[in-house]
Amino acid sequence: TGGGFERFCAGETDLSNASRAIEEDEQQACESDGVEYTEFQIANDALTVVVNKQNDWATCLTVDQLKTIWDQGSKVKTWRDVDPEFPAESMTLYGAGTDSGTFDYFTEAINGEEGRSRSDYSATEDDNVTVQGVSGDKGALGYFGFSYYEQNQDTLKALEVDGGDGCVAPSVESAQSGEYKPLSRPLYIYVKNEALARPEVAAFMRFMLDNEQPIAEASQFVPLTDEQLEKAKADLEAAAR
Repeated sequence: TGGGFERFCAGETDLSNASRAIEEDEQQACESDGVEYTEFQIANDALTVVVNKQNDWATCLTVDQLKTIWDQGSKVKTWRDVDPEFPAESMTLYGAGTDSGTFDYFTEAINGEEGRSRSDYSATEDDNVTVQGVSGDKGALGYFGFSYYEQNQDTLKALEVDGGDGCVAPSVESAQSGEYKPLSRPLYIYVKNEALARPEVAAFMRFMLDNEQPIAEASQFVPLTDEQLEKAKADLEAAAR
């Protein structure tokens, strides 16, 4: 996401996929280079915290507990460091790399500041590395988008998250409603307004929105609600005039 915005705001690309909203410094970069754009929400997601299938002690973690694990300077090394009722099983961590929108979103939602994260974990832009790492280590914990959990739920266990109103499992329904907080998130495509004047770009966007639900489901993301989809279509027609 971050790397994509760099190229988009430099005028190198017409569309930019993003797993978080564009930030103020990126907006300024686009403005400096004369890149005017429209933001489209094209799906929903639920960042999912996963553990090994053999982990039989943890079913739900609070945001505070996740912060204890992931915050900058965290000294957590075992599960007992998180909860005295957990075993003294060594904890190995896997997560998104720092150029990822997933990293940005997770750290802000859990630690209160984007990029604020401990650095002694296996950081990767390839979520399959997290799948392999967590599935092969009884004490491991990782996070990534809901789709990767769905694809690998036979080898991974998803934890519920307590954002203040009780434990909620990640799912299509809880992501759409926002009940799975604070790790429900929108997914975006940013399009240069100048590019939308080209018929093939406008046609591409119309095709995507006209087929949003099957595309999202085939990609194992969470589809837009009817209201979200209506807004995206209205935004496209306004921008493509």
